[in-house]
Amino acid sequence: MNNKLDKNTVIGMVLLAVMFFAFFWYNNKQQQFYQQQEKHKKDSIDAVNALLRKPVDTIAARLDSLRKDSAYKVQAAGNFTAAAMASETFTAVENDVMKIVFTNKGGKIKSVLLKKYTSFDGKPVVLGSDKDILAYTVNTGTNATAKTDQLYFKASEIQKNQDGSQTLQYSIEDSVSGKSIHHNYTVKPNDYLLDWNIELNGASQLLSSNALNFDFKVVPQQHEKSAQYEKQMSNVVFSENNSFDYISAKKEHDFEKPTQWVGASQQFFNTTLIAKNNFSTGKVEWQRNTEDSAKDLGIVQAIMQAKTNGSNAVTVPMQLYFGPNDYYILKSAAPQMDGIVNLGRDMYSFVRPVNKYIILPVFKFISGFVTSYGWVILLLTVFIRLITAPLTYGSYKSGAKMKVLKPELDELKKKFGSDQQGFAMEQMKFYREAGVNPLGGCIPALVQLPIFVALYSFFNSNIAVRGQAFLWSSDLSVYDSIAHLPFNIPGVGDHISLFTLTAVAGQFIISIYNLASTPTQDNPAMKYMPYIFPVMMFFIFNRLPAALTWYYTVSNVLTLLIQLIMQKYFIDHDKILATIEAKRKNPKAKPKSKWQERYEQVMESQKKVQELKNKSQNKK
Repeated sequence: MNNKLDKNTVIGMVLLAVMFFAFFWYNNKQQQFYQQQEKHKKDSIDAVNALLRKPVDTIAARLDSLRKDSAYKVQAAGNFTAAAMASETFTAVENDVMKIVFTNKGGKIKSVLLKKYTSFDGKPVVLGSDKDILAYTVNTGTNATAKTDQLYFKASEIQKNQDGSQTLQYSIEDSVSGKSIHHNYTVKPNDYLLDWNIELNGASQLLSSNALNFDFKVVPQQHEKSAQYEKQMSNVVFSENNSFDYISAKKEHDFEKPTQWVGASQQFFNTTLIAKNNFSTGKVEWQRNTEDSAKDLGIVQAIMQAKTNGSNAVTVPMQLYFGPNDYYILKSAAPQMDGIVNLGRDMYSFVRPVNKYIILPVFKFISGFVTSYGWVILLLTVFIRLITAPLTYGSYKSGAKMKVLKPELDELKKKFGSDQQGFAMEQMKFYREAGVNPLGGCIPALVQLPIFVALYSFFNSNIAVRGQAFLWSSDLSVYDSIAHLPFNIPGVGDHISLFTLTAVAGQFIISIYNLASTPTQDNPAMKYMPYIFPVMMFFIFNRLPAALTWYYTVSNVLTLLIQLIMQKYFIDHDKILATIEAKRKNPKAKPKSKWQERYEQVMESQKKVQELKNKSQNKK
């Protein structure tokens, strides 16, 4: 127990390291398990398909396939004969932030280009692909059904409205009974959210059980530098019973309560389907892609049911969101959508209020007048250190005192020699007389952990730092790489991050500085522990966003400056020794705390036990 008192700062470092590893282990353990299972499943399916695949691709076979496909489309279209066969045509509608390409096949959105964002390769961010599906099933005739994405709609002219919005309508009509389906899209200016109103004339015949059964499939594509990391950050998001939730490692979820929206979210963008009158039931499945080189991050497949009132003419109001995971944009898009931005979830949800009410507003305020986000992070770090100063001031002061008192503690250790219990008791008395908190070294670590967890979530999900260059880093939202390795090191990756090196160097200097404030160490393991912790940090930090490692670099520099300033301007060596001498002359000046009394009792008991052991050994 006396060793713990001699090495309190080391204890803080060890505690912080353990908590760091627990944090990352919790985040990754389920991901690895499910990735292995999904990869094994995919490999098995690929092996079976390879056995069944036949190298037959003749012209006759292709023509026969086309004839069968045409016949199927005509049959499925039923009385919507004009919707059976046509050429696919596209219509583009733009506003200030996106360009939406619509297709007449299904009367739906084909793709959305986000004007303000580019992918890691410099190309514009495009959400939506040929792999995506958004359709619902209708009765097209007697014993005939079809999904809307199998039918060709007729497009209207783009209508410009007085409020600056634009409206596009897609329509199909039953040539026998006059039933019709209209898809009305309204694109608002400077908005990533668009309205999609479905009008059904003859709804009682078009729908089974007065319900629209939506087939919503999204295959999100890679847009960030590290596909593997982006896959890890991707998941299914939804609002059920007006409460945000998500699935990541879990494969599927059944909706048993009214559901407001469901979407596919990747690290910085999402595609979301919103039912303004709620979905009644549904199910969503999520499959993350486990292939490292694949551009597809995974597959989101949802079957959602929206009930109608049973009347013959109904309008089903829907909305679609294609855009960034920006907290303030999502907050105004739909209730609970701001939950898509991961500011703290599950066992780390306790940091969400810290991010939501402190870090996010302060970050936004600073970035309002500072253009470089690297300097924004620096000022944010200074702010965090200021508000945590009352919690850490006492510990830094105690640490500075311990550095001043080290020569006296070393002499005290020599005096007691191998009598560790006696030294521990005298050391405790010495600390009490000097006004030193021997456990003060743990306080900065305990304060730092929730802040680290909060900022880990914040910088991983804050799209404001995406693509922002600072110093040698071209993008603060991903790791900065100054050297690419020809091999992959487990836990490190295939690169070296310079901001990680600066953070580790700062922690190393702090460790050396703190080591100088503890008595001379006889335990080699404890003596080298301050050197081991920075190495452990390198393995933890090398793949993290540059914004986070830059924050930690600044934080370490501030920590060192605070300790040096405390040592130089606030701690008087002669005054401390004079205080100790005065308290020795008047030991009742400050009573012992209950903790100190209990500790001294334990030390005394251990000392007596050791004396009995020594006597027993001497008799032998």
